[in-house]
This record gives sequence, structure tokens and C-alpha cells, in this order.
Amino acid sequence: MTASPEHPGLKNWLLIIVLGAIWGGAFLSTKLALGGFGPWWVATGRVGIAALAITVLGASMGQGMHRITGLHSWTYVCAFGLTSVAMGMALLTWGQQHVLSAFAGISMGAVPLLILPLAAIFSKDEGIGPRRIAGFVVGFIGLLVLVGPRAFSSSGRDLETLGQLACIGTGCMYAIGSILTRRSPTMPQLAFAAATLWVGVIILLPLAFWFEGTPASLNSSAGYALIYAALVPTAIGAILRVKIIKSAGSVFMSLTSYMVPVWSVIFGMVFIGETITTPMYAGMGLILGGIGISQSRALLAFWKK
Repeated sequence: MTASPEHPGLKNWLLIIVLGAIWGGAFLSTKLALGGFGPWWVATGRVGIAALAITVLGASMGQGMHRITGLHSWTYVCAFGLTSVAMGMALLTWGQQHVLSAFAGISMGAVPLLILPLAAIFSKDEGIGPRRIAGFVVGFIGLLVLVGPRAFSSSGRDLETLGQLACIGTGCMYAIGSILTRRSPTMPQLAFAAATLWVGVIILLPLAFWFEGTPASLNSSAGYALIYAALVPTAIGAILRVKIIKSAGSVFMSLTSYMVPVWSVIFGMVFIGETITTPMYAGMGLILGGIGISQSRALLAFWKK
């Protein structure tokens, strides 16, 4: 059966689980990179290194950017590069300097709720209904329980309010980008991912030089964190994101936002020995329950096979 928003299929379920795990470690690598680079260079470095990697990969697989033809296709590429890549990356990187990581996670978790009204208007084939709305609301409540009161604690920094608005703005940019990807004309997925990242580079690079001057060397712990953030969460993440949205829709793809904090908790338990509290278990249960409600029709069809 061909994958669709109503029946995403096992492959897409596996892909969003993998993507959730990849993005679950993205906040840590970005924080480490900010220890040696300014926010503009972290954003530019992530996008630039990822763009180069995907361009080489795409060319080797016959999916070079020359395969994107026509003004209509390039309009979508530029719109996505401006919103979801350049503005999204810049807002998140700048905002993370001034807010607690927990608040940044909550902001990303709001992406599914932001996508719902956009998909209802601009992507009607994805079938937005009470079931999905209820599932996403339950999932977001679970995210609030999982993160706990610390998400709304003050960081004590002077620009905290602006940082919070920047993180929320990032979620809006990601939601817009998902709809643009779903509605974009058919084109090679690697070519689309590379082209949108290069649009981001063109916008971010002069701003990085203007605000922060010449960047520091990559030969440092912060530099290695930046390279990881570029190649894994950004490059691999961009490829998987386009693939999932084109196949199963922007609403299904947005479920990754609920998986990211769950993976963050798991990583904390496994790698740094953090203790999982009762509220964390309750939050993860609500998140998984919300995912189950929103995708109940697809899950029932899968189990009947």
C-alpha cells in the first residue's frame, strides 16, 4: 500500500522515531557549539556544512540541484529556505542563549498544534478532524507534564522575553516550512533539501560576518559539536523530514516534535544517569497516548494486517 497521511505505513513510523532520536540530541550539541561560536555563526555553520554534505550526496545519486527546474519549483525552494531554514535556525540559535532549554523544548513541542490550522487551510488532503486535534492536545499536555514547572521558570537573563518569542517564532517557521514542503511541486528530495539549505546559507552568511566578524576555528570541542549538529540533526534531519512529509504529510511529520523530549529523557537516563520521576513517566505516557489517538485509524489498519 502506498503511504498517505491516513496510512503512513511502517517505514514512515520508523523514520519519525529515528528522526525524533536524532533531534533529541540537537539541543545539547547546539549548546556546546555556542560555547565557542556566536549564534549567527552556529546557525550559518549548521546550515552551510549540511548544505555541502547533501549537495555532494545528491550529485553522487543523480539528484543534483540542476534537476530543479521552473520558477514555480524555485519559488517553493526559496520560501522554505527563508522561513524554515534561515529564520527558523537564526531564531532558535539566538533564543537558546536567553531561555532555559526546557522552554525551547516546549516551543518545539507546539509545532503540531501550529500545523493543524495551517494544514486545515492549505493541505486539506491530510484530513484534519476531531481525532487528530484531540490527540495533539493530549500530546501537548503530556509534554507540559514531562518538562514540568521548570519550563516556565525564569532564566534571569535580560533578554529572556525576546528569547522566548524567538523560540516560539521558530516553531511557527517550522510549521510553515512543513506545509510548503507538502505543497511543493515534485522534485528530487535530495535536490530540494540541498537547495533550501543553500538559500539559508545565502541569507545567513553575510549576517554572520556583519554581526560577529570572522568565525573561530572548527578545531575545538565547540567546533566538533557544530560539525555534529550540521551533519546529523541538520543534514540527515533535512533529508528525512522532506521524505516523510512528501510521503505521509506534514501533520504526521509533526509528531516528531512530541518524540524529541521523550528521547531527551531517555538519553539523560542512559548516558548521564538522570532519574526518571513519576511526572516524567506520566508525561511520556500522555505523549504516547496522544500520538496513539491522533493516529488511531492508521494503527488499527496496521494491526489488522
